[in-house]
Parts: sequence; structure tokens; C-alpha cells
Amino acid sequence: MVKKTDKKRTKIVCTIGPASSNEETLRQMIQAGMDVARINFSHGDHDFHRRNIETIRRLADEENAVVAVMGDLQGPKIRLGKIANEPVLLTEGQRLTLTTREADGSGMVFPLPHPEFIKDVKPGNTILVDDGTLEFKVVSKQMDDLICEVVVGGDLLSRKGVSAPDARLTLSAITEKDREDTRFALEMRLDYIAMSFVRSAKDIDALRYLCSFHGYEDVAIVAKIEKREAIEAFDEILAATDAVMVARGDLGVETPAEEVPIQQKMIIRKCNAVGKPVITATQMLQSMISNPRPTRAEASDVANAIFDGTDAVMLSGETASGKYPVVAVETMAEIAEISEKHLDNSQARENYKRTPMLTIKGYEGIADATSHAASEIADGLNAKMIVTATWTGYTARQAARGRPNTAILCVTPKPEVYRRMALVWGVMPMLVAQFGTIDEMIGVIAKKANDEGILDYGDLIVLLAGVPFGASSSTNFLKVHKVGELGEVPEN
Repeated sequence: MVKKTDKKRTKIVCTIGPASSNEETLRQMIQAGMDVARINFSHGDHDFHRRNIETIRRLADEENAVVAVMGDLQGPKIRLGKIANEPVLLTEGQRLTLTTREADGSGMVFPLPHPEFIKDVKPGNTILVDDGTLEFKVVSKQMDDLICEVVVGGDLLSRKGVSAPDARLTLSAITEKDREDTRFALEMRLDYIAMSFVRSAKDIDALRYLCSFHGYEDVAIVAKIEKREAIEAFDEILAATDAVMVARGDLGVETPAEEVPIQQKMIIRKCNAVGKPVITATQMLQSMISNPRPTRAEASDVANAIFDGTDAVMLSGETASGKYPVVAVETMAEIAEISEKHLDNSQARENYKRTPMLTIKGYEGIADATSHAASEIADGLNAKMIVTATWTGYTARQAARGRPNTAILCVTPKPEVYRRMALVWGVMPMLVAQFGTIDEMIGVIAKKANDEGILDYGDLIVLLAGVPFGASSSTNFLKVHKVGELGEVPEN
């Protein structure tokens, strides 16, 4: 199935929550252009998520659409405990204590039930609360206590997030809650699992090992980049992960806000260079949580992420808890469609130039040349489509790297690959029967695409594949084909 009404090529990730968990809203979001449904394990229980996942999959089938489902693990989030008589107004220069001992805020002693955090933070470190709304400086440390001075005051509330951007924390990458949520994600056969607060490639390896332990070897992992350590170790993280999310909310707390746009461009550029999907997230259309129209700055933010080369843009509170979830998706799709008309793909074509990261396996030089040639030939001949035949999705991702003007049709006999392609820029997935030879491949593709109204007799297509089929091979086959010349489709 290929959704033919979706004109945009940038994919849209939508967070599912109370505002979007009813059937009619979900159907309208799919119709509006939702490509990936994000299940946020920080909120809701497994029964709530199960109902949403099953509904999304059923509605996608009914709407002839491909919608992937991504489970987003909470990760080792540090939060304050329960504070009595909240909010507590803090002013600059006040002293307070954060402790692992029993406390409720009385006498300016506040509960922070995370002994590992207390252990790792040192005098002189900065502590940020509630996404940086409040700022403390650690003055001294005593066993279970951090004595702090208020640098930036405000209202302190229970359960607010706490971070120490200039401290090296030794928190476990996978919490017990994450383990339970991962088991659920595997049970539900989610298409992607997003890992929060990744610090190194070892964190990705740990999650992959956990999935393997439960009997799932082929799991697509999204590394959320939201810590300073992740920026410093980004190349090794990129090599270990399957996809990346630029999680600008926590990243803007962990690093100076003015550096986030530069980091965003760097992350997207490197993901594009190796053909791994990248999602730009957080506050993209934030004002649409309560307003039916975005600000000009938000529209520019979405457009600039597309110009940077992002595969997908993400809606969080806009669709999870906002007043206008469907309108937010429609607005995002409209911005994407208009922006793509002005997309300069000359820089994207530079992605095909070989880099040290692209020569790790030794095959990528062939894939670069073949994929680059396919894009140039397709655009030069005004071909109807670039058609990629793949068992892993690699060939389709390679074709998308150069952001060709020609549409990309990804055909695969593997259902999991079919759904995962919903995240890749410009790729329309199509599930086909197994094939073993090149002529069989052409016949299967042309007939299915013709039956679905995607290709007609006489259409020119550029075929890309890795031969032999089904093996772990590079993209090494290219053919220009006129639909029907082998008799696979009858003349109209």
C-alpha cells in the first residue's frame, strides 16, 4: 500500500496522547500526513498504549497508508520528590538543600531521591530544574546532601526534572522501567525504539543486547541526542544506531541554547552523509498547543530543518495534549510541501562523496556511485520514479541521501522494512511478493505498482538494488527500464 494523496516528502512524527487517542482524531491525523506515531512511555500505561497502537495500525490499513510506530523510552530522568505546600517561591541568593533523606521542603530541604546523582555532582556544578527555569549552584556536599545557592529563582514544584549539565553522571542507561517498556515494545513489534539520554555507543549496544536477550535481533533503534556527552561522542553513536533524533528540549538545557542550531545542522549533515534517518524534534509548532495557527518563527523553524536535510519533523505536545492536533499535522504538512519546492539539493548531492565514515565496510563506495548515478539519471531523463528493491532498507536510504527530485518507491518483501521506510525522506514503501531474479523483480514491481495506480505502461523508471537478492550486499545494480517492455504490464 502506498498513500498517494501525501504530496510532501518530509516525514511527520506525531506524539500520541490524551488529545489524540480517540479513533476519529487518529484517522484525521493519518489523512493529514502522519507518517510515524510516537508512543511516549513517560506517560500512560501499557493498556493505554496497546489500544492506541492497535487502533493506529487498523486505521492505517483502512486509509491505505503506511504508518510506523515508535516507542520512546523515558530513560534515567532525574526528578524532585514530593514537595509539601507547593509551589515554593525561591529567590536569588537563598540557600537550600537537595537530599536523598526523607524531606518535603520544610526548612528549605527538598527531596531528590537519586543517590547516584548526589554522588556524581560536585561543588561548583550547576543544577538546572524544570528545563532550566530555575538554576542553582552547588556550594558544598555532605554525604546525602547537596547544599545549593539559588542563581535564578522561581516557583519550585514537585516532580520537576533536574539536570547537571557540567557534571559527568554515571546513571544506568537503561532503568527498570525502560526494561519493562522495551519488553512491551518488542511484544507489540514496534517499528522503532527511541532511547533517551544516550551518552555513548555503549548505551545503544546495551539496548540492542536487551532486545537480543528477549529474542529480537533485528530492532531499529533511534538515538536521542540530548546530552553534551552525546554531542562529543556523536560519530561513534551514529555508527551504532539506526536513526537519530535531535531532541532539542533537553539538549538546550544540557548545552547553551545558542549552540543548539549549530548542533542541529551538524547532526543532520552527518546523518545525511551516512544515509541514516534523522528526526528534528521539540517545540516545532509549540504555540499550536493552544492556538490554531503557528507563529512565523515556528514556520521558519520547520522550514529551516527541512532545508538542513532532516528526514522528519516531530510534533510533541501539539498532538499529545494540544487543542488542535489535526490542524497541527495539517499545518506541518503544508509547511513541508511548500518548503520542499525551494529545497536546494546541491548540498545533499555532496553526500555521495566518500568520507572516512562511509568506507568502514568497504562496500559503500559502490553504493555511493550507483545511488548517485541513479539520482542523476532519473532527474536527467525526467523518470517517473527511482524504484529501489531492498531486504533491509539500505538501498532506499542510499537513494534518499541525495534528495533527488524524482520520487522514490521502495519495494520490499519484508513487512518490518516496509513500515520502517515511513521515516525515511521521500520514500514511498510498497510490500511485494518475494522474487529471486532480476526479471522476476521487474515483473513483481511493475505489476503491483500498476495495479495500485502508481506506474503506467510506458513510464520510465530507474531501478536500484543489491544483487544477489536477500544477501547482505551493497547497492550494486542499476537499470533504466520502460514499464511494459518485458510484457510485465499490458499496453493500455
